[in-house]
This record gives sequence, structure tokens and C-alpha cells, in this order.
Amino acid sequence: MIVALHTRVRPDRAAEYEAAHREVPEALTSAIRAAGVTSWTIWRSGTELFHRLECEDYARLLAALEHLPVNVAWQARMSELLDVDHDYSLAGAQASLPVVWQL
Repeated sequence: MIVALHTRVRPDRAAEYEAAHREVPEALTSAIRAAGVTSWTIWRSGTELFHRLECEDYARLLAALEHLPVNVAWQARMSELLDVDHDYSLAGAQASLPVVWQL
């Protein structure tokens, strides 16, 4: 499935957010792949962040990562940098941005 998400970085933390993503822990990327993600891209326009990920099952992905220590630490770090966090309490298609148009 394809999931599209929107978050927002704090204006004074954009450089730090980008720097953090150049150093995503290998244990986290391995866990994300093991949970069924085949692709995850994040674009930034000013403070707006747009995520597109492909995975087998988004709800299963969230459940697999929820209590994983490396992910808990990563989410704590990201919450310091973001104005708008992704609401991980929502799972499946309703957590994703709705499709408006597709070619």
C-alpha cells in the first residue's frame, strides 16, 4: 500500500531535522524494512514535510515499531523538532492524506 503523510518542522529546527535524517540509526531503518516498508521518501517545502511510503500493511508497521526502543528514542527526538507530528494513533488509510488526483 502507498501512504502519504504530512508533518511540519519547527521553523528554527529545519536544518537540525535534515541533519537528523542523514543519521537515521541503522537499527531503525532495519526495523522499518523488517516491518514491511519498501520505500519511504520525505520532501520539505519550507516547514511543510510530505512523506510517501510504500509498505505491506501500515497498521502492522506502526504496531511493530510502537514499543521498539530505537523508534521510541527517534520519535522523542522528532517531537522536539516538529510543530505537527504524525498522529500514530490512527492506522491504515485514514492516517494517510486522501488522494485527490492520480495519473
